[in-house]
Amino acid sequence: MVRSIFLAGLLVTAGLLITAFGARAASTDNILYMDLKDGRVVIELRPDLAPKHVQRIKKLVKEGFYDGLTFHRVITGFMAQTGDPKGDGTGGSKYPDLPAEFTPTPFKRGTVGAARSGNPNSANSQFFICLEEASHLNGNYTVWGQVTEGMQLVDRIKKGGGANGQVFNPDKIIKMQLASDAR
Repeated sequence: MVRSIFLAGLLVTAGLLITAFGARAASTDNILYMDLKDGRVVIELRPDLAPKHVQRIKKLVKEGFYDGLTFHRVITGFMAQTGDPKGDGTGGSKYPDLPAEFTPTPFKRGTVGAARSGNPNSANSQFFICLEEASHLNGNYTVWGQVTEGMQLVDRIKKGGGANGQVFNPDKIIKMQLASDAR
């Protein structure tokens, strides 16, 4: 009896700590696997922040849209960008652009955000992963995910040159899939 009460108390305490620190368990429907040449990156999708963007990403992933696409723009100390079927930063999916879903959520190492043009409502299929904190993006770009495993693999993506970070002979996404669909 005493042992049961003790265990129940531990579970309640753990639950309170998780709630206090904002931890949340994502379902496998909101976990994305991105396989790179060096291994698997795990991304937690954030429908609580950007439901329309997450819905689009899931749709494109299920269609195999991202498989084989390049990291066409990678800037050391800033971010790695992908999701363009043209491979030059000008392309998108066959679907209409998305409205901005800006939040005060900070762009930090591992944050996944929607790439866009100067128009805040122009995000489509392209996205970037922050390699370091990028506070200048806060409130100006849509956060739709967070890398939870494999940032060291993102760090290994081939870097670009020049001011725009264009990559020659770029690394590719081998495969992207939802954890719930993974085999």
